[in-house]
Amino acid sequence: MKNPDSAPLDANPGAPAMAAGQTPKPPRPGFRLGCLLAGGAALLAAASLTPARAQGDIPARPEQLTYAPLVYEPPAPEKFRVPLASGPVAYVVPDRELPLIQVVVYIRVGAYLEPAGREGLAGLAGYLLARGGTESQSAEALEERLAFLAARLESSIGPDQGSVSLNLLAKDADEGLALLREVLAAPRFQEDKIALRRQQLRQDMQQRNDQSAAIEEREKNFLAFGENFWANRLPTAASVDAITRADLVRFHRQWFHPANFVVAASGDFDRDQMTKKLTALFADWPFAGATPPPIPTNTVFAAPGVYLVNKDVNQGRAALLLPGIQRDNPDYFAVGVMNDILGGGGFTSRIMNRVRSDEGLAYDAHSRFPGGIYYPLVFEAGFQSKSRTVAYAASLVLDEMKRIAAAPVSAAELNVSRRGFIERFPRIFATKAQIASTLAQDEFTGRYARQPDFWKTYRARLEALGPDDVLRVARKYLTPEKLVLLIVGQKDPVLLGHPDHPVRLAELAGGRLTELPLRDPLTLQPLPLASNPPPAAP
Repeated sequence: MKNPDSAPLDANPGAPAMAAGQTPKPPRPGFRLGCLLAGGAALLAAASLTPARAQGDIPARPEQLTYAPLVYEPPAPEKFRVPLASGPVAYVVPDRELPLIQVVVYIRVGAYLEPAGREGLAGLAGYLLARGGTESQSAEALEERLAFLAARLESSIGPDQGSVSLNLLAKDADEGLALLREVLAAPRFQEDKIALRRQQLRQDMQQRNDQSAAIEEREKNFLAFGENFWANRLPTAASVDAITRADLVRFHRQWFHPANFVVAASGDFDRDQMTKKLTALFADWPFAGATPPPIPTNTVFAAPGVYLVNKDVNQGRAALLLPGIQRDNPDYFAVGVMNDILGGGGFTSRIMNRVRSDEGLAYDAHSRFPGGIYYPLVFEAGFQSKSRTVAYAASLVLDEMKRIAAAPVSAAELNVSRRGFIERFPRIFATKAQIASTLAQDEFTGRYARQPDFWKTYRARLEALGPDDVLRVARKYLTPEKLVLLIVGQKDPVLLGHPDHPVRLAELAGGRLTELPLRDPLTLQPLPLASNPPPAAP
């Protein structure tokens, strides 16, 4: 059984997706190459992996089956890439299978562009684009018309990009594109919808400390990137209350214009006709916007040590963090395979086998080593265990990190990992919509410009990896002297440890232990440690 996190290397890992008022989510895990849908890929695999043996010559055991090689070539970006005369680059992919059309517009905008004191502005604007009406239609009228057309209109703005997507019947393409144009160029930002969303965001904020997972994600990002990094300037009650409709209009008009768009279009259409429709969609834009500045990259990784947040929960959460890499790092593929063997491969990985299968200390134990697009993301190994076994389980994870850096992995482990990535590769492009979105994301993030042959050489670069490559990157990046260990759980039993497995928690990360306070859910200011709820008895 493979963990879905072990699917092919990530096509678009970015900072955690963040709507206004929400705790940022963790970076998208592992080396996942886009959204993986199994339907079309399963049919492809079934057709391609027909046993080579005759029907009467059935082997005694499954591992004795042999298969014909999988023959598959990824789509060439140039075949679908269309620079539109009206500004954006579009990837236009016809698909006659169903009478549907999908258009996704990716926008160079994000939370990194929010003015100080208006944290949450990007997320609020992204939410309201498709829900707050347009210049000619109220929010209610727009919703009713979309329902009549059986169309789905969605919008969002995350940390480093926004998107507006439309899915509808091909026969309604002209009306749907007209609605999309108005949403992009003339959103209403209806006042009652702003007030309702603001109320919802405040309610969400009040729950920030309810779940240990939310606390872990928030504090993990502070440790990984620094208190002052832009992605950690989270919305507060005051910042959301300060946002006005004028702020939303100003933010929209500054960044929403065709020069900041990349388009993915797929569905039941003629390619040339859709190209003309998309050119018209963005022509004669009613205002001139600005070019966004580069995304800041001034991350600061925390000092080595153990960081503990006292939270009265039955099980403690642990995250072992190390400085990471960007996806254009020459070690990207070797790091992906190394992590897959270490903890990204589900039940085939060492950490899962050691912590869950051998010791029974956690339901899930894993590691992730994504490559960041704009700045390095971090290595993370994590699990959830009983309070008194947290320290022991963390020591086992650390042992496995040291072990993979001490000796070459076996030929069998390497083969399973490489073949897994290679044989899952077609899933990236399983549907025409996935082809359009994956190639558009490469355009948006600069991969097409810097690595135009990335998909063409993907499998060959994996095939070329050997045990020495895995050992080299393990020694280079799994550096215990830089380890940051974050634990969210009951302080006293976590520190007490287990009587059968004496492990001094602080010694796992340089002998330094720091207690982090909970934060006020509405202001995010640290609470006095004394005001934290007392831990339950072990």
